[in-house]
Amino acid sequence: MLEDLSVKIFADGADLDGILALADDPRISGFTTNPTLMWKAGLTDYGAFAQRLLERIMKHPISFEVFADNLEDVRRQARLIASWGDNVYVKIPVTMTTGEATAPVVRELSESGVKVNVTAVFTTAQVELVAAAVKDGAPSCVSVFAGRIGDTGIDPQPIIARAVDILVDAPLSELIWASPREILNVVQADRLGCHIITMTNDLVAKLDSLGKDLDQFSLETVQMFRRDALAAGFSL
Repeated sequence: MLEDLSVKIFADGADLDGILALADDPRISGFTTNPTLMWKAGLTDYGAFAQRLLERIMKHPISFEVFADNLEDVRRQARLIASWGDNVYVKIPVTMTTGEATAPVVRELSESGVKVNVTAVFTTAQVELVAAAVKDGAPSCVSVFAGRIGDTGIDPQPIIARAVDILVDAPLSELIWASPREILNVVQADRLGCHIITMTNDLVAKLDSLGKDLDQFSLETVQMFRRDALAAGFSL
């Protein structure tokens, strides 16, 4: 069923071995990471981590994020990260921690040839702002955090659908369904015309369940419960 979908899958993570294990997986079209994932993975040398990845990932797009909190340093970090490779996209948060929009520096970078991936986008108003900033620039991505939107009890699908329409005016920009929670999101993203969905290694491992017969899945679940009860040595 996966081969019937148009949405591209980008692996999302910061575990070096886990990322490299997917480098040759034909289902994976690109890679993303972020400072939080890297911190949780225990990384301390950002540049060394990036260079080790780029030794293997030379063709697929891969996103590395700035972590500065003022526009001047965002500009400087973005240009440094972009220099690491032609396949590198620079992730830039849609705002600074103060709420100040990064759109002016995004426009400057994009129009100077830097491939940007504007991240932490939650609203259609933000999508409109970003689309205007990248419409005349280099190839770019807009990452809408659909999973986190869903965590608030709001259905992210109308926001994704509207974002698809907005980005028609930015033909070199692709929409990313970020922070998915389940394989169903892959189907939803594809149906809405979203270009890309990010997936952690745990979700990638569940791709084999896509389109699975539900009766067979039910039986396998029952068998799992039985197998695990025996392995635990339970008795009554």
